[in-house]
Amino acid sequence: MCREMDARFLYPLESCKIIHLLRHGQALHNVEAEKDRNALLSPHLFDAPLTDHGHQQVENLRERVVLSGLLKRVELVVTSPLFRTMQTAVGVFGNEYEQLSMTNSPPILALEVARDRNGVRPPDMRRNISEYQTLFPTIDFSQIESEEDNLWRPDVRESEEEILARGLEFMKWLWKRPEKEVAVVSHGIVLQHMLYVFASDCDESIRHELCKRFANCEIRTVVIVDKGMMSSPTEN
Repeated sequence: MCREMDARFLYPLESCKIIHLLRHGQALHNVEAEKDRNALLSPHLFDAPLTDHGHQQVENLRERVVLSGLLKRVELVVTSPLFRTMQTAVGVFGNEYEQLSMTNSPPILALEVARDRNGVRPPDMRRNISEYQTLFPTIDFSQIESEEDNLWRPDVRESEEEILARGLEFMKWLWKRPEKEVAVVSHGIVLQHMLYVFASDCDESIRHELCKRFANCEIRTVVIVDKGMMSSPTEN
């Protein structure tokens, strides 16, 4: 990944975090958009849920996460507060459909900063938090200040620069957390911009592969390093 021969290849564990980035499973608006992009403007696709195929994708990934031991290692799950992402987060990392004694599921925390690109398109508008609390009782919504969605605007679409700023804000927040291994359940374009925050540290070929578009229910794992925690060796 590094172009310079004198670059550091070893990092102390306390300066690293493992992040598992996961895009939600196939949702109804994904299917409709493949037929006609204008369908994304339909109010009938408000806060679009997973399709049957999306639920199957989630179930398949859940099996992989359990068998690989990832479920036991993840200390925190951060999810976008939209229906499709929370269905994915609970389906992959939760324990609502199994006996509590079978698995130790990590806490799931909803954050606005992880939600989809805001504005114009009804699939990206969220419901009231009180409704979500009934639908997803195991998710922690304490970090969301507004009951209603006051971020989505009917006439203004969030710019890519604004999404990038959100990605940077989120990564700064994540770095301050005590957990060392975290899963993030979000949306394709938002996950890409989270990765763009670190893309300049990668070789161009790695950057292209790392930041390519996410498929539905694709999980991509990265290690982030705080180089500021490491001082240069003192010269004698």
